[in-house]
Amino acid sequence: MDFLKSIVDLFLHLDEYLSVAIQSYGGWTYGLLFVVIFIETGLVVTPFLPGDSLLFAAGTFAALGDLNIYLLWGLLFVAAVLGDTVNYWVGHKLGLAIFDTQNRLLKKVLKKEYLEKTEAFYAKHGGKTIVLARFVPIVRTFAPFVAGVGTMEYGRFISYNVVGGFLWVTLFLFMGNFFGNIPFVKANFELVIIGIILVSVLPMFIEYLKARKEKKASANHTG
Repeated sequence: MDFLKSIVDLFLHLDEYLSVAIQSYGGWTYGLLFVVIFIETGLVVTPFLPGDSLLFAAGTFAALGDLNIYLLWGLLFVAAVLGDTVNYWVGHKLGLAIFDTQNRLLKKVLKKEYLEKTEAFYAKHGGKTIVLARFVPIVRTFAPFVAGVGTMEYGRFISYNVVGGFLWVTLFLFMGNFFGNIPFVKANFELVIIGIILVSVLPMFIEYLKARKEKKASANHTG
């Protein structure tokens, strides 16, 4: 429960944490952001880390002049592509066996329901999932892993990976940079982050409702 509270607090006060990091570490903040984005996309055990909101927050600080927007974009784009690439090869080499772990902590993170949701998303959208999943939390972390487990060739995967990484980083980073100086955004950063999270999970929620409706219709038809 304490862990969950810490994650929620991190999301809602991301601007404050990032401000402290910039003041404390200066230029090393770029490296810190690189590592977080890489881990969030590259390891199936860290789907809870901020992605969309972190990019947006970084963009807002670039608007204030605390960070260089172009250096940020280059570093975080590389981090996103590299993270998905590592995730793909982890899935390719380890396969689904990683979900059979007996470690209690890992079991809480590596939930098979996350994998099932990603597989359903993948079954519907095919290779485009690697691009679309960038904008859907949790699915974003598991999509490259599922691609590695499956039959998608690396050459095809990396093409989708680069396109998805480019669109994801560019959209949220420059959106934060554009809106960062607006007084309402500064005064209500928590609400903006909540809005980003809600919009991000909306596609997954819609897919869930559709699947539930189809399952119910199928059951009625069978009955």
